[in-house]
Amino acid sequence: MNKISIMLLQTNKEVHVMRSLRFILFFCVFLLSMTIITIPAYAQKEIKIGVLYPLSGSMATIGRDLQRAAELTAEIINNKTPGIDLPMAQWGGIPSLGGAKIKLIFVDHRGEPDRGADLAKRLILDDKVVGLMGAYNSAVTKTVSAVAERYGIPMINDASTSPDLTERGFKWFWRTTPHDNYFNRDLFEFLKGLTEGKVKGVKAVPKSQLQNLAYACENTEWGSGVAKSLEAYAKEYGFTIKKGILYNANSPDLTSEAKSLVSVKPDAMLFASYLSDALLMIRTLKAMKAKTNLLWGQDAGFEMADFSKQLGADINGVLTRTVFIDKITKVKKVAGQINALYKKKYGDDLTGATARSVVSVQTWAYVLNKAGSTDPKAIQKACNEIHIPANELVMPWAGIKFDSKGQNILGRGLIGQYQKKPDGSISLEIVYPFDLATANFIYPFPGWK
Repeated sequence: MNKISIMLLQTNKEVHVMRSLRFILFFCVFLLSMTIITIPAYAQKEIKIGVLYPLSGSMATIGRDLQRAAELTAEIINNKTPGIDLPMAQWGGIPSLGGAKIKLIFVDHRGEPDRGADLAKRLILDDKVVGLMGAYNSAVTKTVSAVAERYGIPMINDASTSPDLTERGFKWFWRTTPHDNYFNRDLFEFLKGLTEGKVKGVKAVPKSQLQNLAYACENTEWGSGVAKSLEAYAKEYGFTIKKGILYNANSPDLTSEAKSLVSVKPDAMLFASYLSDALLMIRTLKAMKAKTNLLWGQDAGFEMADFSKQLGADINGVLTRTVFIDKITKVKKVAGQINALYKKKYGDDLTGATARSVVSVQTWAYVLNKAGSTDPKAIQKACNEIHIPANELVMPWAGIKFDSKGQNILGRGLIGQYQKKPDGSISLEIVYPFDLATANFIYPFPGWK
């Protein structure tokens, strides 16, 4: 074999080796890319969810309580928690995501819609959250959800009840709580039942004793929505609104508003107030020795632990709309278990607001597990298809299932009445639905002397 033949043979071998090496290298890169593509969920150690609450200012107390409830629920999900009869308490993270832990990133919107929108954008772009939760205040939820919609990021809302929030055609917003149209209808069903003798411990009340109504609602998205709904239901059920007032929840003095209500001598006074203004309104009415047959608050400030702590016997006979009363724990085992854990850690029972924070984090966990991914489209699909059964909720609801607007269609409300007990303590008793009543109804409202 001559030198030229030998050189050609060596060259061919080198070319063959190079081609083989290129093929092996390409194949290795292909395998590596497939590994990265197919198992990102299992490599993920935590799932970040942005939570927007009012953590300072006049609503700092409720914001703190909501944060505590959310944190406790995340702990139950992330760590196997004995004594809680829920599947998620045995997960130790999100099962379909390889046990990835939920990390809640809390931000303080201070009750300011514009600030809430800015914080939502920061959570999405800088913190890279997979979704949002909050924001309690309906006005803030309105702006925050608009940001989520713009960026195609899922938002699950726990306690904002303005009906309009699920009437905007949004595809990235879901609300677990019933809204104010549900709750206001409950109020008028209760009034109707009161005239029909359906309320526990009270004979049928002549409608003439309840005919004339007056309301005072704070003037943001939430309160304005409540007022609009009250006007509509009063007309539908045949009651008369004698006076309607919208006021600033941060007002340091509500004397003129209280006088305006009292001046029409209403049979029932109705309120939509946050904590500071609810406290101020009750104290102002007490100072005036205002009289009415029935006094009802639309949740929020009226159901917070500090409302009864600060006012004590002064709220004997006051009604509040809510979705959770600790009496539920006696008939709903899982509610009792989580309430006991919350009370042991923070010293208070769950309220309608904090129980809904529990449910919202729980819903996020179930949705993530169903999605098996943190991809927004997968989460969107899971939200639209999720069905959480009644026996896995702390709430006295039929479950969680969202309609095409993102509204949970299986929720319902309660009406509770603060009642003074022989030992001087104040207890919130269920008076509606009638079949769940835990005490005789106090009627008429005892007022103040």
